[in-house]
Amino acid sequence: MSPARSTPGGPPRSLLWLVAIGFFMQTLDATIINTALPAMASSLGESPLRMQSVVVSYALTMAMLIPASGWLADRFGTRRVFLFAIVLFVAGSVLCAMSRGIGPLVAARVIQGMGGALLLPVGRLALLRSVPRAEFLAAMSFVAIPGLVGPLLGPTLGGWLVQYASWHWIFLINVPVGLVGCVAAYRIMPDLRAPIVHRFDSLGYGLLAFGMVAVSLAIDGVSGLGLREAGVFVLLIFGFASIAAYWLHAVRRPYPLFEPALFGIPTLSIGLLGNLFCRLGSGCMPFLIPLLLQVSMGYSPLRAGMMMLPIALAGMAMKSFATPLITRFGYRRVLVVNTSLVGLAMASFAFATPGQPLALHVVQLLVFGAVNSLQFTAMNTITLKDLDGSMASAGNSLLSMVQMLAMSLGVAVASAVLAGYTGIFGSATPLATLHAFEATFASMGLITLASALIFWNLPPEARAAQPAQPEVSGQG
Repeated sequence: MSPARSTPGGPPRSLLWLVAIGFFMQTLDATIINTALPAMASSLGESPLRMQSVVVSYALTMAMLIPASGWLADRFGTRRVFLFAIVLFVAGSVLCAMSRGIGPLVAARVIQGMGGALLLPVGRLALLRSVPRAEFLAAMSFVAIPGLVGPLLGPTLGGWLVQYASWHWIFLINVPVGLVGCVAAYRIMPDLRAPIVHRFDSLGYGLLAFGMVAVSLAIDGVSGLGLREAGVFVLLIFGFASIAAYWLHAVRRPYPLFEPALFGIPTLSIGLLGNLFCRLGSGCMPFLIPLLLQVSMGYSPLRAGMMMLPIALAGMAMKSFATPLITRFGYRRVLVVNTSLVGLAMASFAFATPGQPLALHVVQLLVFGAVNSLQFTAMNTITLKDLDGSMASAGNSLLSMVQMLAMSLGVAVASAVLAGYTGIFGSATPLATLHAFEATFASMGLITLASALIFWNLPPEARAAQPAQPEVSGQG
């Protein structure tokens, strides 16, 4: 049954559209900023190669808040939390547009990320509790479509706004959409709460959040914050110690954020590790490619944004081939081979030059978009496929958190690598900067290639016995 014509016992059509629009806002804002970074850097008096904190702060904030989203919705109701998320998102957008320095802009992106972190998980939770099980797959597939359209429009729209208006409009465009969303959420979103709400694991949440922030800041500090080696090592040690302390705490607590028993499921553990290390590489590409095109090849913001279209179009086209491939060859073979192809496709950008024929560049982008889309679909579904009803919600939140954390770390790692190679090749000329970019693409491709070893540990018999589950986030 089409989700747009749900039965009286199912959710209203308007609820599906509301959640879908929230998903669209989140994914659009995650991609619209990438082509605007050089223009923003020029306006704020910063180097375009040191703007990664604007991207990292948004993704890291989302990763931090996702584990708390389910408890907040259970405690305060889906309607109130969803409305609060939209208000935060719009307020953060306005503050971003008003920023006159990199510090205020990063702070505003944190506020925006707080709102974005709650939009999709709370909306998905409302559907989970409103949609009959027989209709849930169709409903989530319907909601996922705008999540694919957001990355398709984001880079091009961002480039157009920068070129013909100013970078401030990539944030101000959220205001009218958010105001309409507030009215719609108040009228449409059901006020659903859990009958029993366990006490929130605040200590565990604090340990986990601090660990993620410390590790991310340590990596970002190599290129963006100017931290010396001692500061980086101190942050890394505190970060990993905090994550280890969370694990020891979770084993003893009756209701931790994430049950340790989750990690006893082989496909979940391997899928999470594979997601983390694979996305460390591939997650930096939407950040690196527009920078390469504008800083080293002289592309305009609009043209650089349009060059991202082949990636999104190939990704959407590849979705229909994912399930037949996994059904025939199994998850392990598909992921080992495809992870290698993703790494090689990324490394191929090391050969990009201003004189490269446009057709060859488009083919390069199409190939990367196709294999990257297959990678995300296979990684997401293998991670969740063996979870039963009692663990599905926690596993889904854990996967969403890992995805956003990997995106944050991927951009931070790529920026640190780029800064290292810039120190070697210099940045006085576009050619020197181009060599730094080429070496960075090769290095990040090798990181992704190495993650194929993780997927080799999957059981060879694991296959897609039914259509792949809908994506759990806007990251693929």
